[in-house]
Amino acid sequence: MRTRLRGNAGQAFPIYIVMVAGLLFLALAFFAVGKAAALRNDSQGAADAAALAAAQQARDDFGTGFYASLPGNTLDIFLGAPFAPPCYEAERLAGANDADMTLCVPTYGYLRDMIKVEVKGHDPVDSPVIPGSDNKKAEAKATALIEFRCPNPKVIDADSNGVMDLFIFTCRNGKIIEIAPGSPPPWKSVSTTLFDVRLVDQ
Repeated sequence: MRTRLRGNAGQAFPIYIVMVAGLLFLALAFFAVGKAAALRNDSQGAADAAALAAAQQARDDFGTGFYASLPGNTLDIFLGAPFAPPCYEAERLAGANDADMTLCVPTYGYLRDMIKVEVKGHDPVDSPVIPGSDNKKAEAKATALIEFRCPNPKVIDADSNGVMDLFIFTCRNGKIIEIAPGSPPPWKSVSTTLFDVRLVDQ
């Protein structure tokens, strides 16, 4: 009897080892998947922040050109003109979120401009159970929209001399802004009302 029990125990030991190894492999695999998902989320957050930062900086930079277009009533030309996207802001925010910016390109349109950003995270998945993961880094992309939401302003040329004296913007959010080109308000006080910045699916 005792000899038979020892034989059964000896046969069960290799099975036990295989089961433990299998469980360990599954644990490492689940850990790798979880780490990859976390890195992907971090990279997406970096891409979102980078795209928004570039778009917000672009909106801040619009002030000089916007105000310069008002006296001669060339606002439509300004709104349709290309602009240099401030990709340095996207790069700065990507770096602040542990990622590198790999792409920053604008898409121009009348009343609607977009900035697309792509990033790659700093940290690799680096799992012993996933071949090649030591160099695999999470990538993500995001697109931010810069939309002019106060079209078709009422324009007043008080002296009928071709120089516009007042623009009255009625915006889609219900706000009304009056801008006299001769003495415009600080750009930061009106830019967030005139231009909406948000992330969009692209």
